[in-house]
Amino acid sequence: MAPSMPTEAPWHAAFPTPRNAQPGCITRETLLGKLKHDAGDGVAKRFLLVDLRRTDYEGGTIRGSINLPAQSLYPTIPTLHSLFKAAGLTTIIWYCGSSRGRGTRAACWFQDHLDDCGDKEMQSLILTEGVKGWATAGAEYADQMSGYNAQYWESH
Repeated sequence: MAPSMPTEAPWHAAFPTPRNAQPGCITRETLLGKLKHDAGDGVAKRFLLVDLRRTDYEGGTIRGSINLPAQSLYPTIPTLHSLFKAAGLTTIIWYCGSSRGRGTRAACWFQDHLDDCGDKEMQSLILTEGVKGWATAGAEYADQMSGYNAQYWESH
């Protein structure tokens, strides 16, 4: 009998389990409305989109998002919170492919930090169904993406 190989722990095992188990969420319909509204009113938007994908950062991303791979996120949360606060942001919207793994974990970690700081002015949300749900929801969503590749989403 061959010796068993040790199983590698998932990347997030190096960090604490989030205390908040269920993050707040925003639907793609609501987010699309915010993107369209903010684009036309001349007022600086008060929310930030964060794409957490790293090696699977393909097929495009929602226009205006920043990319902060989930694998390196946890230690940077206090600094990110300070930067987001200084920028006047009130809502941070996290997403990955489906928003069921990395997106949920990031939103919960960030909410834990907000709770620890007593910050009631900022909220941490996930994008329901993630970028895949966004990219496959139709032309009005795809039109709001940078680097959109329809063939990628047809095969995923």
